[in-house]
Amino acid sequence: MGSPGNPQCPQWFVSFATIATGLALSVLPGDNSNMSGGTIYSLEAMRAEKRSAAGNSLLAAIVITGLKIAVGITTGSLGILSEAAHSGLDLIAALVTFYSVGVSDKPADADHQYGHGKVENFSAFVETGLLLLTCGWIIYEAIFRLFFRHIEIEPSLAAFAVMLISMCVDWWRSRVLGRIASKYDSQALEADALHFSTDIYSGGVVVLGLVLVLAGRAYHIDRLRDSDPIAALFVAGVVVSVSWRLARRTVDALLDAAPPGVRSKIHDAVSRVDGVLEVDRVRIRRAGNRYFADLTVGLARTVTFQRSGQLAGAVSAAVHSILPDADVTVQPLPRAQRSENIFDRIRAVATHRNLNVHDISVQDIAGDLHVEQHIELDERMTLKQAHDQVTELEADMRRDVPEISGILTHIESEPATIEMPEELVSDAELEHRLKTAAAQFPEILDVHEFVVRRVRGRLYVSLHCTLSDDLSLARVHDIQTELEIRFKQDAPELFRVLIHPEPSTDNRR
Repeated sequence: MGSPGNPQCPQWFVSFATIATGLALSVLPGDNSNMSGGTIYSLEAMRAEKRSAAGNSLLAAIVITGLKIAVGITTGSLGILSEAAHSGLDLIAALVTFYSVGVSDKPADADHQYGHGKVENFSAFVETGLLLLTCGWIIYEAIFRLFFRHIEIEPSLAAFAVMLISMCVDWWRSRVLGRIASKYDSQALEADALHFSTDIYSGGVVVLGLVLVLAGRAYHIDRLRDSDPIAALFVAGVVVSVSWRLARRTVDALLDAAPPGVRSKIHDAVSRVDGVLEVDRVRIRRAGNRYFADLTVGLARTVTFQRSGQLAGAVSAAVHSILPDADVTVQPLPRAQRSENIFDRIRAVATHRNLNVHDISVQDIAGDLHVEQHIELDERMTLKQAHDQVTELEADMRRDVPEISGILTHIESEPATIEMPEELVSDAELEHRLKTAAAQFPEILDVHEFVVRRVRGRLYVSLHCTLSDDLSLARVHDIQTELEIRFKQDAPELFRVLIHPEPSTDNRR
């Protein structure tokens, strides 16, 4: 050990430091990744690179901690010993990080249905606790040396060398870990990178403390002899600052706190989706580098199940515009629109019971509304079953639409079996009669493509009917109904008539 006036670096330290520095720098990965935007990385490549970074950081931590302990003991510097304690806890944190990045990217299983990403958040929480323990010891020892027991410091060349080596290695691995943490959004690696970046500044404070101790001896300034424990207190302050920032982030992640501002962004984006009436609930949680979003949105109660699925997809796309890799769950809720008319409200009640009504007619008789409607029920039901179901439906409609005075429902059978036609019928005389009947309607331009089938001993006829393009759909329906009645009058043998209307522009030859 050299004297204070001429600090020397022991030969053992020179050899050890040379080997240690080469090892510490050689194990750290280079910056050889493709960081271009939009790059998609496979799960295996991500796991391999994260584990490599964590493993190399662990080896570097072992080397640096060993150097600081050796020099701290030989010099008696509390600043260096505090840095050694800090590095020792960083070593433990690096071990936890190495384990966590190996587990966090495992896929979800039956026991961990949201994956294993929380392991990374827990790893960062453990690091926070270790840093706080470090602060307690450093502050206690610094106050003890300042006020109760003065310890002479021997700031040798080895002390300066190990701190400079440590700062270089910390700069290098904080840069590499920060790059990979940003690349894969890893909170555990980000915590490690933050640790090592602050170690650079705390190491600089320790070096400054040693310089001031040397200056105090050279110029006989007694106050500067306490620079080492004061520097240690500055190190503790840095560690407290880091711990506080990590504590807030890790506790938020473990308690499933939503990222600041993200919920309002998602709410606004989903509210702009055409067809979404309201955004009832937005829940966001994070596990590792993966986000999970649960949303409840209000949709018009008259939309079909298929349309509801399409809107849920659009809502998921809106969330992905904010959180690209989020796992999104959307729950639609039926909502009544202010713009609903009485027909919409009647259909909504039927849809609520999973029934379909059609041919709805609403008549205002002396101020009272009377509803007539058709409903199709399973042909295998008995009349009693069908009537009971319709009675319950009508009661619901009166309750939901109280302005209705009376309801009359025409019950039709909904086919549940595929019919097999017995034969195709070619009947020129029947076709002539039907064309003659259609010719009596001035709005009908043409009828064609007659098909006559015999099904279960009954005649079914289908045909195409050409009408003017500008006719309203209501008028087209009326013409179809009137034509069907006329056909059955002129050809009573017909059981069912199906008329397909076509605009004249689609029927030009």
